[in-house]
Amino acid sequence: MNTFLQLGDSYTIGEGVDDAGRWGNQLAHALRKEGVAITDPHFVATTGWTSGELIARLDALEPLGNAWGLVSLLIGVNNQYRGLPVETYANEFDILLDRAVAFAQGDADRVLVMSIPDWGVTPFARSQGRVEAEVARDIDAYNAIARERCESLAVRYVDITPVSRRYGGEVEMLVADALHPSAAMYGLWAAQALPVVRQMPWVDSVA
Repeated sequence: MNTFLQLGDSYTIGEGVDDAGRWGNQLAHALRKEGVAITDPHFVATTGWTSGELIARLDALEPLGNAWGLVSLLIGVNNQYRGLPVETYANEFDILLDRAVAFAQGDADRVLVMSIPDWGVTPFARSQGRVEAEVARDIDAYNAIARERCESLAVRYVDITPVSRRYGGEVEMLVADALHPSAAMYGLWAAQALPVVRQMPWVDSVA
């Protein structure tokens, strides 16, 4: 049975949804339906974490080992929200991506990076006086860094930002805080991730 480790923030733990609604849980469920032996995720993720705070938490934990079957990483929105330098994110993302590969048996084919969704389209962003175009510009800059780093290590990258922009302002795609995604939105993310994971070489060997 492959184990599943998820690293991230509120978008990973699914702030405001139940366990089954999280995108990682939905992904694991979909994989099992196709015969892939994989557990529900183990999370190192908390609402509000920046990339630096995720690193600090990993440093403080007991070692997680290096035998995870699948590792996902989705981090950076809180860096953008707090206005932290994009250069800081670049350095810290490198550290986190290297760690993700190390956790995944040293195998980049077992690592999945999700792009940062665009919260600038949400009612919450408008209530905070945020300018949608400015948030989008910042998110794009962070995602460009993550994509380039993934390409350099042959790590799979799933671009969920467009779907977050298309549907992220709809009531049914949000929980009560008008910011975090609902299970319906997470389902769209899981649907994008599923064919990417399905193409990983280890999946063929266990399905």
